[in-house]
Amino acid sequence: MRRVAITGAGTINPLGHDVVQTYAAMQAGDCAIGPLTCRDLDRLSVQIGAEVRGFDPDAHFSRSARTLLDRFSQFALVAGREAMVQSGLSAPGLALSGDMACRAGVVLGTAGGGNTTVDENYRTVYEAGKNRVHPFVVPRLMHNAATAQLAMEFGLKGPSYTVSTACASANHAMGQAFHLIRGGAADVMMTGGSEAMLCFGGIKAWEGLRVMAQDTCRPFSRDRSGMVQGEGSAVFVFEDMDHALARGADILAEVAGFGMSSDASDIVMPDIDGPSRAMRAALQDAGLPPDAVDYVNAHGTGTAANDRVEAQALRRVLGDHLDRIPVSSTKSMHGHLIGATSAVELLAGLMALREGVIAPTINFSEADPEIALDVVPNQARRGQVDVVMSNAFAFGGLNAVLILKRWSGL
Repeated sequence: MRRVAITGAGTINPLGHDVVQTYAAMQAGDCAIGPLTCRDLDRLSVQIGAEVRGFDPDAHFSRSARTLLDRFSQFALVAGREAMVQSGLSAPGLALSGDMACRAGVVLGTAGGGNTTVDENYRTVYEAGKNRVHPFVVPRLMHNAATAQLAMEFGLKGPSYTVSTACASANHAMGQAFHLIRGGAADVMMTGGSEAMLCFGGIKAWEGLRVMAQDTCRPFSRDRSGMVQGEGSAVFVFEDMDHALARGADILAEVAGFGMSSDASDIVMPDIDGPSRAMRAALQDAGLPPDAVDYVNAHGTGTAANDRVEAQALRRVLGDHLDRIPVSSTKSMHGHLIGATSAVELLAGLMALREGVIAPTINFSEADPEIALDVVPNQARRGQVDVVMSNAFAFGGLNAVLILKRWSGL
């Protein structure tokens, strides 16, 4: 069975416009949650979010290119370019071409796709009363737009598609990329997630669920009051290990296992059994016992039920070992990027493996007696991490868990 390496990482998210900035913010325990700047803010009851501030599309795309790109596709391209540069596959002489291009593809996750384009054009038709919209509305809003744009930019002609499983989209996408390479269907895959739902319609829709915090996100804290939406993207280059070693690539980490499950019980309320089975499946896939896990990047949304159920599922899977390892939620810093969240969270896993720094759960004020976890409260921590578990659990009861291992050579 083929092994899978991560050879490139890129991001633009509320904490930073690249990986270096994001690592620095995670290590500092920065909070990117603040007042929203979208239109019709006075009509929203939730007025906070984690926006990507200071992003200038003109600095990255020509005017003609922008006509085809929703904000979520712009984010994916910015992150994808950084990942490909780090991987070395976009360098002269190493670019994928010919047969290699047919062995390379893209799998991205998103929940909302071109949500900003949808919002803008509903205004055009219903508010402004216009009878026509821009001819490129569909290429901008379709969920596979970012996937197609990345494939075209880098000439990737292999398996390419988009996964949409709400808050687990990116983990499901990365798990699919992992399977494609390990199973021999591809040698190189760009994968991760992208989301841009911080527009009036996107926020208004989430308001209706009554799960949004009014001030900030406090995962696992007794006084937690809900989730906070964010936006952004993280994209990685997954690669067949032998292929990567043969060309002298820097191995950031090894993707060791992937597990997924369905609660099959409720469309919004989480269930202990489903996440437990996904975590066990990921560990079994990686060939690792529960006590091999050194750090868990939790789903940790900051909602009352979700945090409690995740803690109980972790206890069921990891047993007493859970008392000896850190479990943190970086959503406290960058918000919940919905379909892209677990991709940005995977960066926290890479940071732990590569730099020995475990990202904190910030805004933590008081332990919940029902949640017995070491949540790395408020300050990052140094420590040896060889194995990371990264959780993503979605509405609909769709669960996806990745296992990463530190690369120390064959």
